[in-house]
Amino acid sequence: MAVKLRLRREGTVKRPHYRIVAADSRSPRNGRFIESIGHYHPLDEPSTIQLDGERALHWLRNGALPTAAVEKLLRIDGVWEQFKPGDAPARVRTEKQRLSKKARARVEAEATAAAEAAAAPEHEPAADEAPADEPASAATVEDAPADDAPAADEAPADEAPADEAQA
Repeated sequence: MAVKLRLRREGTVKRPHYRIVAADSRSPRNGRFIESIGHYHPLDEPSTIQLDGERALHWLRNGALPTAAVEKLLRIDGVWEQFKPGDAPARVRTEKQRLSKKARARVEAEATAAAEAAAAPEHEPAADEAPADEPASAATVEDAPADDAPAADEAPADEAPADEAQA
């Protein structure tokens, strides 16, 4: 049975006050509870928190998980600091648990690809490729296509030599 420390709403319409209770996590918000360990009155000025610190510590040390609101009230009352973090049950979700199914699949695929890339040997040249450290053979230079640009020593046909232009 998973036990939670949570707020149980009481009071009238628009005039709430809450009991801080230890309850089975499957029971409804205002339903059955195991033990009442305090009260919280948010409309009082300032807000009133009455909490049995010993019972709260007992439940925390025995694995009860507080809701976010109750954890905040425990911090305000000073009970949370008495509760050693090493005593706390594992509440931190792993990175894998935080991700959606699609994101989890993508991360796993990336990790698999990275592992395969690390395990694979470096690129091996094929039989018809020349090794990178050898110069290209003369046949490959001759087979290369010629540039379409005219040679540097040839003058364009529409320009006349400088001697003829002056005459």
